[in-house]
Amino acid sequence: MGDSKLTTEKSTRFWKYGLVVFISFLIFSFGYGLGSGNIKFGTKSSDGKLPANLSYQSVEEVYDSLRTQYDGELDEISLLSGLKKGLVEAAGDPYTEFLTAEQTQEFDEDLNGTFSGIGAELSKKDDSIVIVSPINGFPAEREGLKPNDVILEIDGESAYGLSVSEAVDKIRGQVGTQVQLKVLREDGDKSFTITRENITIPSVESKVIDGNIGYIEISRFSDDTAELVRSAAEDFKSQNVKGVIVDVRGNPGGLLDAAVDVSSVWLDKGDVVLEEKSGDKTIRTYNANGNSILGGIPTVVLINEGSASASEILAGALNDNGAATLIGQKSFGKGSVQTIERFSDGSSLKVTIARWYTPNGNNIDKQGIEPNTAIEQSENPDVDSQLQAAIDSL
Repeated sequence: MGDSKLTTEKSTRFWKYGLVVFISFLIFSFGYGLGSGNIKFGTKSSDGKLPANLSYQSVEEVYDSLRTQYDGELDEISLLSGLKKGLVEAAGDPYTEFLTAEQTQEFDEDLNGTFSGIGAELSKKDDSIVIVSPINGFPAEREGLKPNDVILEIDGESAYGLSVSEAVDKIRGQVGTQVQLKVLREDGDKSFTITRENITIPSVESKVIDGNIGYIEISRFSDDTAELVRSAAEDFKSQNVKGVIVDVRGNPGGLLDAAVDVSSVWLDKGDVVLEEKSGDKTIRTYNANGNSILGGIPTVVLINEGSASASEILAGALNDNGAATLIGQKSFGKGSVQTIERFSDGSSLKVTIARWYTPNGNNIDKQGIEPNTAIEQSENPDVDSQLQAAIDSL
């Protein structure tokens, strides 16, 4: 992993790097019609006025030249899609992205936790595709992919310059087929052949461990996450657990509302969860909603380099408010806010609209959150040294 502003206004916020200025307006100002071999560009914006400094003449000139001189067959739908992609990419933010209808559907499947692929969250740094986190128990993790692996090649073709959605398209495929990845690490290049599987991921799993400690693992923040966490919290409270461990290691993020609602399970009503800022201006403050269940119960949040965006919101909110300590490794560092705008043809635009700050005023974009207690994970797959440290602390 809604429309317009997808949070409490029935919008869905997503978290990626970057900054964009006026792309939403530009997208809407493009109108088109197909006919007689021409793509027609609109001459008016939604209010009936074309901005004085904006002209489509040069774009039409390029298209007319391409149409009349190109030695081959042109697909006007693909050209239009490419135009939109190029417009968005020109904003200079690799995490602001135009998605075709097919890519939008895949994006929704990711958020809902059901798709066919290798089970890894991708992101982008500069012009490279990187692994944010392989998902526990699925092919990418089993074959040895790691957070911060830079994907050099997909099936022998360079991945440099691809958007995240384009890389996802190439990596996904039918169940049982294979994809070959070459990745770059500090110790050199490594190649992997990974068999695709159906990936279905519950967003929350919970249990009581070590006799009397509640354990909640959150794999992503989706529509059902807060409800599942509240249910687990009520169960833990009824069992009178002595402490709770919240595991967001390898969790790449998800919905802002879900992160706020989950944080509220520990925080008092009105406690600050995060602030959104555009430039130096605070545009919104998110507060705990008064559904505290585990407030006052000793809590540890486990984080690592694969904990990103909404996971960092939760970790920062609980830590800054004194509701939890953090154990593990420094988190990924996604400190910006995105919204997704959906269009009538099924395509969509993901656009970065703000940066977020923890209750103590920290922006962790590209910095990450440092744990209170840093613990390197054991190389022995049978030993979870970070989880054991959390248990020992409670």
